[in-house]
Amino acid sequence: MPPASTKASTTHVDADAVVDVDTDSRLAPSVPGYRRMSFALFAAGVATFALLYSTQALLPLISADFGASASAASWTVSAATGALALFVLPMSALSERFGRSRMMTVSLTVAVAVGLLVPFAPSLEWLVALRVVQGAALAGVPASAMAFLAEEVRPKALVGAIGLFVAGNSIGGMSGRIVTGWAAQLWDWRVALAAVGLMSVVCVVVYRLMLPKARHFTPGSLNPRALAKTVRGHLADPLLLRLYAIGALFMTVFGAVYTVIGYRLVEAPFSLPQGVIGSVFLVYLVGTVSSAAAGKLVARLGRRGALYLAVSTTAAGLLLSVADALAAVLAGLVLITAGFFAGHAVASSSVSRTAKTGRAHASALYQSAYYLGSSVGGTLGAVAFHAGGWAGTVLLGLVAVLGVVSITLYGTRVARVEQRQHISRSVSRPVFAARP
Repeated sequence: MPPASTKASTTHVDADAVVDVDTDSRLAPSVPGYRRMSFALFAAGVATFALLYSTQALLPLISADFGASASAASWTVSAATGALALFVLPMSALSERFGRSRMMTVSLTVAVAVGLLVPFAPSLEWLVALRVVQGAALAGVPASAMAFLAEEVRPKALVGAIGLFVAGNSIGGMSGRIVTGWAAQLWDWRVALAAVGLMSVVCVVVYRLMLPKARHFTPGSLNPRALAKTVRGHLADPLLLRLYAIGALFMTVFGAVYTVIGYRLVEAPFSLPQGVIGSVFLVYLVGTVSSAAAGKLVARLGRRGALYLAVSTTAAGLLLSVADALAAVLAGLVLITAGFFAGHAVASSSVSRTAKTGRAHASALYQSAYYLGSSVGGTLGAVAFHAGGWAGTVLLGLVAVLGVVSITLYGTRVARVEQRQHISRSVSRPVFAARP
């Protein structure tokens, strides 16, 4: 028979384990409802990215139809992402009052409705205007989804859950571009946009049917002063500021590359047809894998180590894509996509873990920076392509990559200083003899 103390200890540990399982009703891979939640937000992510970037693969055709330059046509993408960046914070404030799932439902419904009108735009100006409305509507999805996950998922499963949502984004970006590419080749770019709208309707229905009811949401008030105080608090946090900057710079690279790649591939020496150019976006599958694997990368390398790997992969892809060989360009896109989605998943999940209060607002600020980076990257990428060809776009991307490296190195240095200070305080702290 074991000693009484051992038995008591074992009982205590077992009791703790039971209490932990019973009291933590948040979702995890082993908890019923986790798969439904993951699939629902995956569908929401597909619809969001398919709609948001629906015109990106069609830019050469839109330019030809309206007689517009690459930089002018790129506004059909940049206007949507820019509107999302501006409206994501107000939308997140509404989600604090009315709920994450309700906000996502309304946002997706409005965005899909506008998406069904976009194919009938009579001019480039009207197309850009409709895209602004669509981007503003979609602003209610990203921050609300991140806050929903932070509230409903256990901390240890959070990176993986956010990775699956980001994976839905990558699938949406890929499928939207493939659908538009082949539909445009068979018919025209207007039919292609209509096809994306219909595909998104299906995704929204799936999202609504699968999403479980939120169990840990507490409604807040629509108090502008409280909102301003929360935002100031987040902007005063050096770690959050670094994460916002990293998200913006990663998306600058991604926005520039994928806005311009269609123009490069349609020209000599490649001269690819529109359907094949759309199929090039199958490389998004790599982003699906890398974002879903972000949790494992963090567990093995740490957050900064995972960011170093992501940024190195992105830089290697940019350099490789300069070659005038289709295989090299495709390999470069694979590396850029893998690095980007891994970096985004790590940075966005770090925001959710860092913010202890006002998580929706913290995520909203990240999304604002992230999509502002997309808007800036898309516009500047097109300008750089017009001025210096693909090499100009790659140079812009490398400058953004250097920014990510600098910020991550600085964060590593700050962490080491804080660690040494903590050790110093621990060593200098007086040790008192235990009472007999």
